[in-house]
Amino acid sequence: MWVKMGTIVPEMGTIVHLTAVPGEYREAIAAALVADLGQTHRAIKTAMRWTGASERTVKYWMSAERGPSGEHLIALARHSDAVFITLLVIAGRIERESDSLDPDDRRR
Repeated sequence: MWVKMGTIVPEMGTIVHLTAVPGEYREAIAAALVADLGQTHRAIKTAMRWTGASERTVKYWMSAERGPSGEHLIALARHSDAVFITLLVIAGRIERESDSLDPDDRRR
């Protein structure tokens, strides 16, 4: 399952353009990390600094072999708009480009 998206994070004024978000958690987070950071060694070091995770762990995340859990996922979402938006899409909180991230507009 692929969900097309491109949306604005209102508080930060950041536009996040992901061409598609895979439906599977590991693949979706990997795509978001690569979209935000790229695939360089510097990208791995950045994610390590954000989360406190080891280099091997971050490489697993970026290759979609494993997905971050708990505190690491929260730290990634705190620093990466792409991960945050991807998480909202996977959770079903936003579905289309036109959906808003305004908390008052959320569907229950």
